[in-house]
Amino acid sequence: MEVKPRYKPTREFPVISMADIVLLLLIFFLLSSTYLVQPGIRVKLPRTRTKETVSQERIVVTLTEEGALYLEDTPVSLEDLPFLLREKDVENRVVVLKADRNVSLEMAVKVLDRIREGGGKNFVIATIPGSE
Repeated sequence: MEVKPRYKPTREFPVISMADIVLLLLIFFLLSSTYLVQPGIRVKLPRTRTKETVSQERIVVTLTEEGALYLEDTPVSLEDLPFLLREKDVENRVVVLKADRNVSLEMAVKVLDRIREGGGKNFVIATIPGSE
């Protein structure tokens, strides 16, 4: 008498259990990974009643209340600003100055002078709409 095995080996790949494993790995890595918070540059822009949008390519220069200067989110010094602007082909772009509302006018004018030294001919000062 011959005994037949009840278990038949199948040649199928267990896709459902593979999906479970991938899902568990995804959950594991999401829970165990560390998140780095990249803080933005905090600037309180001055308010204005009129507004105008810039449609050309632009380069953003940010001046914080503490006097820190950023070119496209990269910290720069006031002395290096003209050289870095020349490298970015500033003559064909609009330079947007995002100066904090508490920055002195003298400091803002110094930055605008450096933008002109770097070849910036078209520049605007960023504001937010609202009453003064």
